[in-house]
Amino acid sequence: MRRVSRIAVAGAATASLALALSACGGTSTSVGSSESKGDKGLAIAYDVGGKGDQSFNDAAYAGLEKAKNEFGYKTADMEPTEGETDADKAQRLASLAKQGYNPVIGVGYAYATAVKEAAAKYPDTTFGIVDDSTIEADNVADLVFSEEEASYLAGVAAAKSTKSDVVGFVGGVDIPLIHKFEAGFKQGVEDTNPKVKVLSQYLTQTAEEGGFSSPDKGRTAAEGQIEKKADVVYQAAGLSGQGVIEAAAANKVWAIGVDSDQYAQEALSKYKKYILTSATKDVAKAVYNLAKSVEDGKPETGIVRGDLKSGEVGLADSNPEFKGDTELQEAIETAKEKIISGEIKVKTS
Repeated sequence: MRRVSRIAVAGAATASLALALSACGGTSTSVGSSESKGDKGLAIAYDVGGKGDQSFNDAAYAGLEKAKNEFGYKTADMEPTEGETDADKAQRLASLAKQGYNPVIGVGYAYATAVKEAAAKYPDTTFGIVDDSTIEADNVADLVFSEEEASYLAGVAAAKSTKSDVVGFVGGVDIPLIHKFEAGFKQGVEDTNPKVKVLSQYLTQTAEEGGFSSPDKGRTAAEGQIEKKADVVYQAAGLSGQGVIEAAAANKVWAIGVDSDQYAQEALSKYKKYILTSATKDVAKAVYNLAKSVEDGKPETGIVRGDLKSGEVGLADSNPEFKGDTELQEAIETAKEKIISGEIKVKTS
């Protein structure tokens, strides 16, 4: 084990920790049985949208909570700040490593530069980054997913569920990561029913413009697609996706969620009747697994990929109407088997 002993020490977090963290973004900490430096464990720094997005960031927090409960150590989670730079992100990660947190995870591709810098400065700390595979370092794990595979299944579901033969895709930001969602979705729709038209729209060109953090932008985009007869709308837009779901519910058409099982999210409960399914990726599991690998003394490093075969991407089936549609479920299962076997090669762009 990484921690040979766990000596319980009474008291609250040190003032130096509070000052260091407040200087580079909001934070919340969860205290386990000890406050000693040796018993500080997993820390995460959120992506745009922060905790409460009912999607990507909340999935990372779920992984942190599981690690805290299982290992009984102190954890920390930190919010981004508006208009922050790579230097701000690097300072946030470095402050967590300096305080003894291990591992330290940047949630989102935007942390790439910051993780690379902080990892070089603290080589004895394991760092992780979600949704980026560009960092090659002995103490960094690149936690990535085959989002296109889950999106293909979402395309199958959309093509089987549409009555208008028009479906929509709303991407938060026009970047390669979100292109994977769109590409898989379009391919799934086309392979299932070539007659179905896919309307696509990206909310912004950069994250700084609010593509992942503006429900109003998502709502407007979805309304525009619904006006053009789309009766299923799939969103890969972070917090902005809540606006897509709201628009779908208001117009009594289907929404397809992303990352987390959005049908099961309490904050979206009044819309869940119209959430057909969600294309999930198990960010919680990836975050927890990295923490466990450090706890076990065998830290993960390099590219760690979750896909359909590993069960770390897929479609949620919480909606009884979705789960109970035998024909739809058979089509999804057939597509899943073909993707896993390699018979279907899913596009990433």
